[in-house]
Amino acid sequence: MTFTVTFAQRDGGDACLRLAGELDMSTAPQLNDAIDRLVAEGRRHLLLDLSELTFCDSTGIAAFVRGDNRVATDGGWLRVIGATGRVARVLEVTGLADLLWHEADSPDPASSPGP
Repeated sequence: MTFTVTFAQRDGGDACLRLAGELDMSTAPQLNDAIDRLVAEGRRHLLLDLSELTFCDSTGIAAFVRGDNRVATDGGWLRVIGATGRVARVLEVTGLADLLWHEADSPDPASSPGP
């Protein structure tokens, strides 16, 4: 399956990147580039919608951490929503679910608890 990153503006001005397909060594640079572009535009609050992501390896996990570190430097945050199946399991096993998880109905992603 082809990997895609699609930008969407959410209510409240937060940037949302919708990821679909497989996030691995060959596709992680696409995510890194998308995050870098948003940061260069001054975006500091990023949501990653993982509902259509079917696979994520360690390179994908590294891209999430890199993105979070990138926006946190300027007081921002990166959060993930919609992870299911294997992708959700990888986030749980690595501990990133506790760090990056965002409940869809939570008003403030910076203070969201894990799943």
